[in-house]
This record gives sequence, C-alpha cells and structure tokens, in this order.
Amino acid sequence: MKRKQFLLIVILIFTGFYVTGVQAAGDAEAGKHKSEPCAACHGVGGVSANPAWPKLAGQGEKYLVDQLKLFKEKVRVNTLMNPQAENLSDQDIEDIAAYYSSQAVNAGSADPDKEFQGEKLHVIGERIYRGGNTETGVPACMSCHSPDGIGNGPAKFPQLAGQHAVYTAAQLRAYRSGARYQPDDNLNMMKDIATYLSDTEIDAVAEYIAGLH
Repeated sequence: MKRKQFLLIVILIFTGFYVTGVQAAGDAEAGKHKSEPCAACHGVGGVSANPAWPKLAGQGEKYLVDQLKLFKEKVRVNTLMNPQAENLSDQDIEDIAAYYSSQAVNAGSADPDKEFQGEKLHVIGERIYRGGNTETGVPACMSCHSPDGIGNGPAKFPQLAGQHAVYTAAQLRAYRSGARYQPDDNLNMMKDIATYLSDTEIDAVAEYIAGLH
C-alpha cells in the first residue's frame, strides 16, 4: 500500500498536480512598467516580431521566473539576456514574469510550403509532437507540454503553442548540443530527448508548434 502511495505522489509531481513550495508573488501591473526595456526585443505585450526572439505572452509564470534567474546567474548563457537580467532583483523577476504570463497568447502559423521528401514538414512535426518516435525512444511532446501546447504551469513545462519556429528549433539544437543546460529541468530531460532528434525532426516539430493553438 505504501509503495502505491509513493508511486502516486511521484506521478502527481511530474504531471504538475501535486504542488509544494512558495508560488511566485509577482505584481503584473508593476511588471508592465519594469518590462518596458524588454519590448525592444520581445515586442509590446511579449509578442516579438523577430522569429529569433521568443514570444513571452501567456508563458507560464513559474517558468519565466526560473528562466530569468538562470539568465541572471549565467547558467543559461545568452549575450543579450545575461546583461539584461543581472541587475534584476527577485521581485523584479517575479513582477515581469507575472506581467507576461497575464498577456494573451499570440497565435502563429506553420509554413505550409516546407517539405521533406515530399511530405509537409508540419505534418511530420505533428506526428512526433503527438506520438513521439518509438524507433529512437523520443516521447510525445504533448505528454509534458499538453495536446494543445499550453504547457504545464505547476510543473514548469513551458507553453509552446504559437512560438516562432526559428526560436524553437534553435532551443532544441541548444539542448541537443548541451549549450542549454538547466540543472532543475526534471533531471535535465530535454537534453536527453533532444539528443535523439534529427535536424529534420527538430525543424518539423518547431514548424508544427508554430501553428499549434
């Protein structure tokens, strides 16, 4: 009986329904003002125009807090973000995260013209996102990020739906190479997953995610 209870708790933790610890206490209104410098890259309200820079609108608050702290501590290395984050206080980070999390998600679209060996790239991506690749051991992306790509806020699994394909593909390649490392990323699972993704699979998943909503 005790073993069953233990396994249930583990499952609940990894699916985000069993939550402990202090929740982010950000002030979205204060965050709106503090995020003004961020708009130069991430756009007004967190909707970036440059596909190399991520959309932040509607992203999970806890995920954003974690990422800003990783940039501040230079665990996640980026020549633009590290200096932007280094002078932010913990309260600044929580406020900015609260603001972007409160903004409406911006829908995107997949490129219908991109193909690989005669098959639409976004169709290949959908197959991997929803079913994974059993031959290489890649799990379905939706098992953590949800069928509609909204992610799992309590578990800090980010929202993916509508994200720029260029940005998503770059991050998957960074995970695969080890350039992006997150020590608390549930045993750094994304690096393990991305290791088994080919370039075509990465581009396909990214393309499908761009149009997911």
